[in-house]
Amino acid sequence: MSERSKTRGVYQFAVVTCCTTVLLMMAGALVTSNKAADSVPDWPLAYGRLIPPMIGGIRFEYTHRVLAGIVSVLVLLLAIFVAAKESRPLAKKLGWIALVLVFCQAVLGGIRVVEGHPAISATAHAILAQIFFSTLVGLALYLSPWWQREHTLLEDSASPSVTSLALYTTAAIFIQLILGAGFRHGAFGVMPHMTGALVVSALVIWTGRSVRKRFGSVRDLRRWGIFLQAFWGTQILLGVADYWVILKNPNPVQPSLLYVCLSTAHVLVGALMLAASLILTISCYHIIRPGFSAAGDLPARRRATAGGSPERAGV
Repeated sequence: MSERSKTRGVYQFAVVTCCTTVLLMMAGALVTSNKAADSVPDWPLAYGRLIPPMIGGIRFEYTHRVLAGIVSVLVLLLAIFVAAKESRPLAKKLGWIALVLVFCQAVLGGIRVVEGHPAISATAHAILAQIFFSTLVGLALYLSPWWQREHTLLEDSASPSVTSLALYTTAAIFIQLILGAGFRHGAFGVMPHMTGALVVSALVIWTGRSVRKRFGSVRDLRRWGIFLQAFWGTQILLGVADYWVILKNPNPVQPSLLYVCLSTAHVLVGALMLAASLILTISCYHIIRPGFSAAGDLPARRRATAGGSPERAGV
């Protein structure tokens, strides 16, 4: 059995883990949007029980905990599968890093419940969630059949390079998500987040235009550039609608259904935008190398598989 065949199942399991993590992040956003973070006063049990009464905000908080437990088990199994099936050291490292991150995330969640201080603990919890999700996305891409195929190296002699632009965009989106988490959890006001939105918008437009202009015929790059811009446009619309709802009713006794839906979707699409930008960035590093004479004159990259070139062995 070939190396690719042995790891295809691990890749599929990694994708399932990523999708389940998206559900977990959505559940976490629902907790915050419904102001249900303090519905359960103890941790790891809930009111001293494994299954508390499912009423009020407890439903959202307990569902979040259940999904967190499921994701933790999936990540543990994924780390074990990767260690057993993969020969590449980086894949194994990413698997164990993801396991450490999910453990740290659980501890942060417990600190948020037991110690409080949401402006600090909840914001840190939200930031670590993005780092954890990004690690899983990167691992899934690294395990994918696409990564292990032979690729013709592409030339990008323009300045700044598409790779650099994608990297700057990913960093800006991550910072923007930090600002958004701080705003949602009361660490600071909305102005830093709105300023960040302008910076991200400029970078996403610049990056998407550069990908389309320089590599419009390269499906692997064009696709993720389209996803990035689509998520960005959706995020802008959701952000405007969410802020409009807040301005209409700044101090509601109970969050409206419209606000809950918009704010939860805003958090979710932000995470997906980060994932799209991260995949685009990693893909650029993988198949674009500046300084080569011409993309069409380069030989296909031989992968570090059985009988392959040691060019990228151990990566």
